Amino acid sequence: MTMVPNVDLDVLVIGAGISGIGLGYYLKRDCPQKTFAILEARDSIGGTWDLFRYPGIRSDSDLHTFGYEFKPWTHEKSIADAHLILDYIRETAREFGIDQHIRFGHKVLASNWSSTEQRWLVDVRCADGLTKTIRAKWLFCAAGYYKYEEGFSPDFKGLADFKGQVVHPQHWPENLDYTGKKVVVIGSGATAVTLIPAMADKTAHITMLQRTPTYIMSLPAKDPLAELFKKWLPEKMAYRWVRRKNITLQRLFWLYCQKFPNAARKYIRKHVAKRLPEGFDIDKHFNPPYNPWDQRLCAVPNGDLFRTIRQGKASVVTDHIDHFVTDGIQLKSGEKLPADLVITATGLNIQLMGGVQMSVDGQALSPGNHVAYKGMMMNEVPNFVFAIGYTNSSWTLKVGLLCEHFCRLLNHMDEQGQAVCTPRLPKDGMETRPILDFGAGYIQRALPTLPKQGVRRPWVMNMNYFFDEKVLRHGPVADEGLSFEGQKS
Repeated sequence: MTMVPNVDLDVLVIGAGISGIGLGYYLKRDCPQKTFAILEARDSIGGTWDLFRYPGIRSDSDLHTFGYEFKPWTHEKSIADAHLILDYIRETAREFGIDQHIRFGHKVLASNWSSTEQRWLVDVRCADGLTKTIRAKWLFCAAGYYKYEEGFSPDFKGLADFKGQVVHPQHWPENLDYTGKKVVVIGSGATAVTLIPAMADKTAHITMLQRTPTYIMSLPAKDPLAELFKKWLPEKMAYRWVRRKNITLQRLFWLYCQKFPNAARKYIRKHVAKRLPEGFDIDKHFNPPYNPWDQRLCAVPNGDLFRTIRQGKASVVTDHIDHFVTDGIQLKSGEKLPADLVITATGLNIQLMGGVQMSVDGQALSPGNHVAYKGMMMNEVPNFVFAIGYTNSSWTLKVGLLCEHFCRLLNHMDEQGQAVCTPRLPKDGMETRPILDFGAGYIQRALPTLPKQGVRRPWVMNMNYFFDEKVLRHGPVADEGLSFEGQKS
């Protein structure tokens, strides 16, 4: 396999997941003169979609918007299983020659910006255990936003007394046998609502134990309009139209929930009631105390979760855990849930920048002390970009625009003969707030470690694709928030 030389790269990308592969495409298309490499700590591409192996894993966004804009999603499933997404990412890497730029078994340990050299000096541990330093003019972190080594699990009282098995979905055992077992899934987010219907046919019974309900809606696994468009239109045109249609519908529904939360709550409740048995306590189990889209709304393809409950194969318990006992979980209400297997679908541990120790001229960086510029760079950190997607729509919609904007920035600097680009806050200062206005527990726990956002552009972390399309795709790359210096070398 042909590799980009180690000596001096234009762009060094951390992570060969869906974001890193996407950036590889845009670099090859828009900046063909640039040398780049993608470092992947693991031995395969795909990121999330290769790491997670629990039953039923799938997207919670439709693939016409979660997929790449430049490569049509052609499978009939719009809400797709992980193996289909992984095949799609791998096919993209092969088709566009991006796989030739990936270096597997390369874990980034630390990175230091040298103002003297106008380079990032990146320390990397290779698969053979040796370490080396890679020099790069730009560093782009596409490593996602959570820690691969461990998921989040609360400290449950009495857990050591439990004689059954406890599994976190992020570390699913390869040959876990749950046939005929009583299973309790702790959690009610995207992972939990995926596991319940995927496991129910084999278990004796499976229970979703939640402290707080989640808004859940049924969506068709196949997009009927997409199938119609594919039948009558050229592939790329059909994909473009379906993608635009879905982006628009996502945005309109989110705005509806924001502007008319009570009406949205009633609509979602009615939607759920149609799919559950008569007499089911919807207000206790599927009517959260917060407004729709204050946290991410979960999608279940073809209502599979509701169908499993309706068939009596699964149940929902809304309560608080008091402590574990030898054969199950004792709840604060006094009820005991018997269990042979407990799955802690309790969330992720946020880890921005892939856990890489970063510094500028030897001074350690703490992202929580910085402000995000256009949601992609940090003030006073030269030639560094990170990728964070949308929380109210498909993650990759924003990442794709960021990648395009980054390539435009590189070309602008080449035209101007500039070498260093650094975001700088206004001299009169600026009020800041959390970078993500999102109520999910895993986000709230991590806010102190994340960059802040400002209260005016270009320091706002925008969550509107149509606005970002104007700013990142068509707007100028240079503004009062960026400082350019140095001579191109």
